[in-house]
Amino acid sequence: MDQQLITIIAEELGLRWNQVKNTIELLDADNTVPFIARYRKEVTGSMDEEQIRAVWERTRYLRNLEERKQTILKSIAEQGKLTPELEEKIKAATKLQDVEDLYLPYKPKRRTRATVAKEKGLEPLAEMILKQDIVAGLPEEYAAHYIDVEKGVLSAEEALAGARDIVAEVISENADIRKLIRERTQEKGLLVSQARHPEDVGEYEVYKDFSESLKTIPAYRILAINRGEREKYLRAEIDIPQGDMVAAIEAVYVTNPRSIFTIELRTAIEDSYRRLIAPAIERELRHNLTERADEHAIDIFARNLRALLMTPPLKNQNILGIDPGYRTGCKIAAIDTTGKYLEGATIYPHPPQKQWEEAKKIVQDFIERHHIGIIAIGNGTASRETEQLVAELIGEIDRQVFYTIVNEAGASVYSASEVAKKEFPDLDASMRGNISIARRLLDPMSELVKIDPQSIGVGLYQHDVNQGKLSEALDHVVESAVNQVGVDLNTASASLLRYVAGVNSRVAENIVKQRENIGKFVNREQLKKVNGLGENAFVQAAGFLRIRESDIFFDSTAVHPESYGSAQKLLENLDLTIADVKANGALVRAKIKMEVRRLDDLAHLCGCGKETLVDIVDSLEKPNRDPRDNMPQVILRSDVLSINDLSEGMILKGTVRNVVDFGAFVDIGVKQDGLVHLSRMAKRYVKNPLDVVSVGDIVDVKVINIDKERHRIGLSMVLD
Repeated sequence: MDQQLITIIAEELGLRWNQVKNTIELLDADNTVPFIARYRKEVTGSMDEEQIRAVWERTRYLRNLEERKQTILKSIAEQGKLTPELEEKIKAATKLQDVEDLYLPYKPKRRTRATVAKEKGLEPLAEMILKQDIVAGLPEEYAAHYIDVEKGVLSAEEALAGARDIVAEVISENADIRKLIRERTQEKGLLVSQARHPEDVGEYEVYKDFSESLKTIPAYRILAINRGEREKYLRAEIDIPQGDMVAAIEAVYVTNPRSIFTIELRTAIEDSYRRLIAPAIERELRHNLTERADEHAIDIFARNLRALLMTPPLKNQNILGIDPGYRTGCKIAAIDTTGKYLEGATIYPHPPQKQWEEAKKIVQDFIERHHIGIIAIGNGTASRETEQLVAELIGEIDRQVFYTIVNEAGASVYSASEVAKKEFPDLDASMRGNISIARRLLDPMSELVKIDPQSIGVGLYQHDVNQGKLSEALDHVVESAVNQVGVDLNTASASLLRYVAGVNSRVAENIVKQRENIGKFVNREQLKKVNGLGENAFVQAAGFLRIRESDIFFDSTAVHPESYGSAQKLLENLDLTIADVKANGALVRAKIKMEVRRLDDLAHLCGCGKETLVDIVDSLEKPNRDPRDNMPQVILRSDVLSINDLSEGMILKGTVRNVVDFGAFVDIGVKQDGLVHLSRMAKRYVKNPLDVVSVGDIVDVKVINIDKERHRIGLSMVLD
């Protein structure tokens, strides 16, 4: 393993050298990130998933960089132009852009004005211009020697023009010059956008005559301008004073103002910047801006998605899901406490049918026959009108029933998917959709994993960012959340199982098939009989797969099979039995003085590391602990508000539905979500809304303005 690579990563990420070395070795051996973070703490020094992924990303980057360096060195050497100095510069570079800048003069290129000039034999004249050591005579006198009718050089001026083309290209390929211009443009440049047609700017009114520094422009504005360009509403470019840039290059190249070629050199410099350097740097910086904006937007989406996946399940309730609609009606579906579909129907309370009372009777019948405790209403078209129907009915019946609004993003994608068709082959797509809405309340994670994460609407400009990077990031989030919670091996769907560490889609299907063919798993060892699940996959997955009914107690906990012996020795040392732990898991911690020395001694006696021992204690203390139980609970309502019921100063409780760069959208129980602007999130300065709130959080907000015409509600989390 490259020692320098480890050193670079350790310094960049503030980690110890051995932490990085051991982590890379584990990753190279095909261990998954969740497994390493949970079960290899002694090896990594208790690094978390975020740190492990950061190590892996930098490792991949630096390995790719090294591979590119070798390719470039070989290419230059084959041209016979590799000097020791150039080789040293390339080997010392730590950024791909620096390596590419050094390679540029030697990179095979298409025919340019400079290559044409070289073919005409004008390279020596270009050298004279660059050297600037001739101070007597006229440029035309020297250029006259290169007139060659056969080669197409008909005059001294044509010779000078060709030589300037060569000089311009030489300057544009100077790595130091490109770095200088890049840095100055980043420092002083503005991203400017203008309307292509001022009378038609679509939704881009704010960007029709707009400029902001490249250093400070936020991600959402970059993405908005990019989209406006794609949709042909805007024209955008980087604005930088050309004179300043040209002067910066002249300061490097014009070393002898007495030279007769000074004017030619200055002309070539201006041409080089305007025609070659500026467009290339602009393309590069626009690309970098977009990458930066993508990363930021993807990070927001990922953090919102994680919060949504970690929403607590609503246990022990039969649920009625309603997928609202106008002309085609509202689909309703009842499910039991396990998510089993009981019955469905269609009601038509809204225009054009307006069967309000009939719809209420059908919903009431479902409530009574299926013992419904909670109604989940999708937040799409006709959502708030349907909410009024439900609230009115709840007020009329002699039964305690609550409702809540559920984010239905992606439900239509699920309803038409192969997964949905396999689950409910006899139902049409619209009915499958509202079963999904109900199940999202019952167990959000188990239901949302059936949907492409990109279709779950908790991001900003998610369709504008790099889709490959977005998909990878969101898959990591789902994988992390699923493994943090753990999965019941005997009830989990293939959609959920495929996110377990070490399990792919094919193996997930095979687990379900084995369950269907031979019955429930009674212990983790049976996993080894699943087709396609090898020894390494078993090691990765076993700790995250739980069997509540197992004949081996530890199979129902987060204790890994490789640590069963240590867990048993711990109980023996504490004079406890498994029956004691089942009756009261707190006995384990109560019998241990959680002191460093005591833990070290116990770990030695149990044959494991201290970190593993602490995790065993946690697992035995609460064997069926669900980390989602600590998250904010869903707000359940029994009455409805409209925007007309609101007044400024009113304080309400709401659910955070989405977090974006400029604030958070909060559902306060009216038809449209209110916006808490970044400046209204706390008394202190808030740079990133995610530092304050997450999707699913329950927050108290004050109404600060109401715009009924535009259906906008301004909220504040600063209540006094």
